[in-house]
Amino acid sequence: MGISTADAAAENSVIAAEHGTRVEATVTVKRTAAEAFRFWRDFENLPKFMNHLVDVDTTTDGKSRWTAKGPLGLQVQWNAKLTSDEPDRLIAWKSLEGSDVDTAGSVHFTSLPGDAGTSVRVVLKYDPPAGKLGTAVAKLFGENPQRQIEEDLERFREAIEAIPQTKS
Repeated sequence: MGISTADAAAENSVIAAEHGTRVEATVTVKRTAAEAFRFWRDFENLPKFMNHLVDVDTTTDGKSRWTAKGPLGLQVQWNAKLTSDEPDRLIAWKSLEGSDVDTAGSVHFTSLPGDAGTSVRVVLKYDPPAGKLGTAVAKLFGENPQRQIEEDLERFREAIEAIPQTKS
């Protein structure tokens, strides 16, 4: 199709290939890319539809502190910084050194033809505490990262579509 899926943010938001867990999921929302981007970019909205997130605190310098539920009722925290912030198109991040979770990812917003809405694609890679062992233990207790992000995206679709559309 002649479309490159590579982007400049990729090299700044990568965890080494031999480490961690990678998930990718896409949802179509009946909103413009600008509306979807704006809602997601307000990171404090994320715990509203991501069940594993407890809190996200942001600063004005592109950094944020995340708190999430881990297996067995444990909480994990990490600090992250934006590596790409392209309005209506792309948000990418990576965790900062010293965080409980080594994570990097991106959210891509693509306008669909006509009035078909926006495709929202999340690519996430993370290395949980205890690395692959932590991922295996989490799966034993019912945590499935792929299913979790798919369910999060479905809740995102429901949340953003419930907001009355603004007329431009």
